[in-house]
Amino acid sequence: MSRIDDLPPLRDVIAAHDLRAKKSLGQNFLLDLNLTARIARVGGPLTGAHVLEVGPGPGGLTRGLLAEGAARVLAVEKDARCLPALEQIAAAYPGRLTIVSGDALVVDANAHLDAPWRVVANLPYNVGTELLVRWLTPATWPPPWDSLTLMFQKEVAERIVATPGSKTYGRLAVLAQWRCDARIALTLPPEAFSPPPKVNSAVVHLAALPAPRFPADPAVLQRVVAKGFNQRRKMLRAALKGLSSDIEESLRMAGLDPTSRAEQVPLEGWCALARVLAA
Repeated sequence: MSRIDDLPPLRDVIAAHDLRAKKSLGQNFLLDLNLTARIARVGGPLTGAHVLEVGPGPGGLTRGLLAEGAARVLAVEKDARCLPALEQIAAAYPGRLTIVSGDALVVDANAHLDAPWRVVANLPYNVGTELLVRWLTPATWPPPWDSLTLMFQKEVAERIVATPGSKTYGRLAVLAQWRCDARIALTLPPEAFSPPPKVNSAVVHLAALPAPRFPADPAVLQRVVAKGFNQRRKMLRAALKGLSSDIEESLRMAGLDPTSRAEQVPLEGWCALARVLAA
């Protein structure tokens, strides 16, 4: 079964509108509507929810969100070729789909959705990480969204949920896990997409916490973590040199060994160091 509504199958939509995926836009389209509905459900029941979707393309996931009961979906699409296909969906779900033609990096979702809204998206690979970092680092916390359900290349997904001591543990893991519960919900093979990417993909679900796990100044924490992992092979006393007049003393005050490396420092340790440096 591949139908969740009375609209045409996605292959027919793509053919009718000549929607060949553009590598320059990081496009890989999901064609299985049962799969898109499954992704829509990852964050829990959608009845009455307001949802932001970035890069809907021909609208497979958009249809899944609406079919699962989302009250309003804001679809932000940069590729003008996709707009007629999305307008077809809007007509089939009157008053529930708002289409914005533009760049998700500059669109204000709060102007269209009631908080707390959710983000559910098969993110374009070329802007996925940048969007995630922006959602994780708003000016105030808690943010206007309550969860993020996002498709990434599997290696990026593994970096988000990585634990200290692993090769994939880094800046993304610290930023995500400081303020969210993060898990990989689904893994998808290349053949689930058109065209098939060269790597596996994964859906990550991040649920916003009411407050960060440990106190820290966000700007200081981001700066310290970025500097630490930028030279992850070096000892902390070398990688973080210049952050204070005596970085070894600052590290000891935070309970950290100056000869440790960034990938060995747990989230609590990074937050402790941020507090020492802020003080």
